[in-house]
Amino acid sequence: MPPTPTPPAPATRTDLTAVKAAIHRRLIQKINLDRVTDVRREDVRREVSMILEELVVGESTPMNLQERERLSQEVLDEVFGLGPLEPLLADPTVSDILVNTFNRVYVERKGLLEATNVQFRDDAHLMSIIDRIVSAIGRRVDESSPMVDARLPDGSRVNAIIPPLAVDGPCLSIRRFSRDPLTADDLIANRAFTAPMLELLQGCVKARLNILISGGTGAGKTTLLNVLSSYLSDRERIVTIEDAAELQLHQEHVVRLETRPPNIEGKGAIYQRQLLINCLRMRPDRIIVGEVRGEEALDMLQAMNTGHDGSLTTIHANSPRDALSRLETMVAMSALNIPDSAVRRQIASAIDVVVQISRLSDGTRKVTNLTEITGMEGDVVTMQDIFLFRKRGVSQSGEVMGAFMPVGIRPKFAERLAVTGIPLPANMFEVARPK
Repeated sequence: MPPTPTPPAPATRTDLTAVKAAIHRRLIQKINLDRVTDVRREDVRREVSMILEELVVGESTPMNLQERERLSQEVLDEVFGLGPLEPLLADPTVSDILVNTFNRVYVERKGLLEATNVQFRDDAHLMSIIDRIVSAIGRRVDESSPMVDARLPDGSRVNAIIPPLAVDGPCLSIRRFSRDPLTADDLIANRAFTAPMLELLQGCVKARLNILISGGTGAGKTTLLNVLSSYLSDRERIVTIEDAAELQLHQEHVVRLETRPPNIEGKGAIYQRQLLINCLRMRPDRIIVGEVRGEEALDMLQAMNTGHDGSLTTIHANSPRDALSRLETMVAMSALNIPDSAVRRQIASAIDVVVQISRLSDGTRKVTNLTEITGMEGDVVTMQDIFLFRKRGVSQSGEVMGAFMPVGIRPKFAERLAVTGIPLPANMFEVARPK
C-alpha cells in the first residue's frame, strides 16, 4: 500500500503573525482604506473578507478553516478596531485592560488581575493602536506629550504613557464601563451592602443630604455614585462635572460638563474648579462632581453650604476620617490661607454622610463604613459609624468572611428624613442579639 500522506503541520502562532502582517500590507495596497468612513461598514467588511480569502488561499503557510477565519477576523480588527484588544473589549466580564508593553497584557475580572495570551507584534504596533485611539478625539501622544487621557466610543476611559516616561515601552490602560450599569439590586446580590443600608442611602439622597463616597482606585465609587444618582428626581436640574465623563444618569434634565486638557501649545485647559464656578450660574438643583481631587474642593464645600444641598461626589481615601483629611488638604491647595479650624467647620457643616467602599483581597467590593458627620468638638470634626462591615477572616479558598451590621446608633439626620416624609424603621439600627 502507498504510504498515507502526512497532513500538513498546523501553522504556528509565529507563522500566523507573519502571514497576518503580510496580508495586512497587501490589503492596504489593494483597498482604499480612506473609503471605510464613506460607505456602510458591512459593505466594506464584505469586500475585505473577499480580498482576505484570495490572499489567504495564495499563502504558502498551511492553514485549516478555523485558522483562516481567525486570521481574517484579526486583520479586520486591525482595520476597523483596536487590533489584538478587540476580543477583550468584546468580553463583558473584563473590567480593566492593562497593557504593560507590547507583549504583556493583563485584564481584571471580578476584581482580580489575570494574565492573557494577547500580544502586539512590537512597540510600533502598540503605538499605532494608541495613536488610533487618541487621534479620534483630536489628541496626540509623542515625546513632547508622552501622557494622554482619552475615551473610547463606548465610554471606556483610556490612559496611555509612552517613552521616555515609560521606561520599558508604551503602556495602555483601559477602564471598561458596562453597557448595562449595575443596579442597586445587583449590588445587593453581590453583597456590596445590605437592603437596610440601601434604604438608608436612598432616604439620604431624597432628603437632600450631601454625600461623599470614599474609596481606593477600582473600589467601585463611580458604580455606587451611579446607583445613588438613580434616586434623584426627574423634576430636578442635575449638573455633572467630571474629568472624563463616566456617569450614566437616566434622568431627563441632566447637563454634563467635562474638563478640557491643554492644547499642543499648553494652553486652553479648563479645570474642574472653573466648571464648578460656572455650574453655580446654571441654576442647578443638584451638583454631582465625579471626583474631587484639587482646589475645586473649596468651591464645592461653599456650594454645599450656600443652598446647593443634595450634592454627591467621590474622593480617593482609605477611610472616612482620611477622606475628610484629604478634603482639608485640597482646600489648602487653593492658596487662600484659610485657617484650619475654619476649613474643618466648612467640612463639618457641608458633608452629612461619608460612604466608604473598598475592594477586598478576594476582589469583592463592599461598603465598609456608612458614617455620619455629627459636628465639631473643639477643632476636630466628629463622626459616628451607622453601619459597618466587620471582617472576621479569610476562608481557605481566599474568600473574605464577615458581616454587615448596624452599630446600634440612630443617626441625627434621621429627623431630617422624617420631616421630608421618609420615616426609617425603628429597628433598622438595632444590633442583632446572639441567639
